[in-house]
Parts: sequence; structure tokens; C-alpha cells
Amino acid sequence: MPVMRKIVFLLLGTVAFGCSDKQPKPAADPVRPVKVYRTESLGSVNKNFAGMSVADDISNLAFRESGQVVKMNVSEGQSVKKGTVIAEINAREFVLRMEADKATFLTAQSQMERNKRLLEKQAISRQDYETADAAYVRARTAYDNSKNILSDTRLIAPFSGAVEKVYVDNYQRVQAGEPIVRLVNPVTRSVKFTMPESGLTTLKSAEVAFTVQFDSYPAVSFDARLKEYVQSSTQAAGIAVTLTLDGENLARYNIAPGMSCTINLRVDNPDRRDVTAVPLTALFSRDGKDYVWVVNDAGQAELHEVTPGELFGTDMVIVQSGLNPGQEVVTAGVYRLTDGERVRILK
Repeated sequence: MPVMRKIVFLLLGTVAFGCSDKQPKPAADPVRPVKVYRTESLGSVNKNFAGMSVADDISNLAFRESGQVVKMNVSEGQSVKKGTVIAEINAREFVLRMEADKATFLTAQSQMERNKRLLEKQAISRQDYETADAAYVRARTAYDNSKNILSDTRLIAPFSGAVEKVYVDNYQRVQAGEPIVRLVNPVTRSVKFTMPESGLTTLKSAEVAFTVQFDSYPAVSFDARLKEYVQSSTQAAGIAVTLTLDGENLARYNIAPGMSCTINLRVDNPDRRDVTAVPLTALFSRDGKDYVWVVNDAGQAELHEVTPGELFGTDMVIVQSGLNPGQEVVTAGVYRLTDGERVRILK
């Protein structure tokens, strides 16, 4: 029994000695995760965007009146010239209506001429003459309208193009406004692409220039000019921009809708090379001054006083001074940071 007690005491001593050697580890310095935005110069830009040519002229042609299609003169893929009769609906009832309106008009016209002679001889009152004149005007309007409706029974190509889609069959009854064919101009000068909303101020620059290279003609550059763009993106989808191709190369190469291309956007404004922009969430005020947090090379947050300018888009603001292009600015949690705090950039 004494031997057993000695063994137990020895084991307890060993455990106690081992525990006394363990020291608590120092707590690691906290590193705050942050999201950042890399600033870019607004005065010197050279970027490429993927785009596609779109049709200048495209239309779903439809009759203005309801009726039965009796002639379908085109098929899908067929080329047509401006003025070509695409299709016709049964015109019988419209012819009858026009003939009736014509007869009424001729009667009113004859009566009007007779009343003029009677008025000159004072054989009719001014009131009777004006009543006959109003009837004549109504009859003439009805007759003109009937002729227009009759002409609308023939669907005419408003421009030269290709029939991309035929929606109805021959002898099918259609309603007014129902699409009959889809006509597309096979040659275009329009190109469309999407760019981030942060580039909206770039589009407003007078020094912006565009060139376009199509995958079908990789060695050829086409000059282009800005046609239109939306003022803000929908559901963060970016800004839709449309360009118009220009220059002498257009006469030598046919550009059809649906051709993929690369758009190069360039801006070179020496007066604005140091001007940049940041998201509104990166900017905050303190003691009446405006600041942003910049992540330095050591991974620390640095407080930078800035001079903000005008807003553009829905969430960007121009920074006129205090930042350089290429710096990474914190965009979330700016009120929780301290100067010199270590941060980790979230990808």
C-alpha cells in the first residue's frame, strides 16, 4: 500500500509540473475583412469591350385591318426591295365599302355643284347651301378613308431588307396589328455593348473615341461615334451603349446584324488624368471634411482626405483631389475602421 501511494504522488507531481510549463498564447492581431474598389483615371482610359452589331432597321409588319390572308408573297430568308407587296388580305368587303362611299361622295359632289349655281342666282338660302357643303365634306372624308383602308389590305415593305420570320400561313385569318412577317435590314451601321455604370462619366467626355474590330475582319478597324446610351443600369446589368460605325471602311465591308466585335474606348484628357471616382459608400464625413480609407501596400487602412465633385450614375462620385488612380479604396464598413488597422481584402 505505501508503494502504491508513492506511485500516485509521483504521477500527480509529473502532471502538475507539465501543466505549469504551459504558457497562454498571445491573441493574434485582428484583421478586418473589407471590400475595395480600385480607382481609375477619368482622363486617360484605354479599354476593350465585347459587343455585337445590331440592325438599323427592323420591324414586325402587320395589317391595319382584320381579314383572311389570300396571298403570302415571301418566305423566310428572302430578300425584298422597298415597296414590295409582302402579303394581301381578302379585299372584297373593303371594295364594296369603298364603292358605296364613292357613290355617296359623287352624289354629294353633284349636289354641291348644283347648290353653287342656285346660290349665285339666290335660289337657295345660305343655310341650305352650308348644310349641303357639310354633307359633301363628310362624304369626301368617308370616301378617302375607304380608299386608304383598301390600300391597307396590301402589306408593303417599308424598306429593303430580308424576311427574318414569317408568322402566319396563307388563308389564315389575322387580326389588326397581328405580326405577319419580321423584316430586317441585312446591312447595318450600329454596334451595341454594355459597360459598367462607373464609366458613365467617361462617355460624357468630349475626348472619348471609339474603334471597332469585327471577328470576321480581324485586321480591319472601323471608326465609330457615340449614338446613344442609357443614363443608369437596371438591376446592376450595366449601361447599354450604341455606336454608329463611320469611316471609309464601311464602303468596302458589309456589316450584318449579329456579328460579334471588340470595341476599344479611349480617352486622353491631360487636364483630368489625376481625377478619379469612387462609390458613394466609400465616402464619409468627419468634422466637416470628407474622407476615404485607402488600403496601403502593408495591408493597413490609411485615412485620406478627399475633395468630392459631381455625382454620376446612381452610386458613384468624382474625386477631384486626394486620391490617385490605381489605389484601392474601402467601400463597406468605413465607420468601423481606425487609422493603421490591418485589413484583408475580400475577393
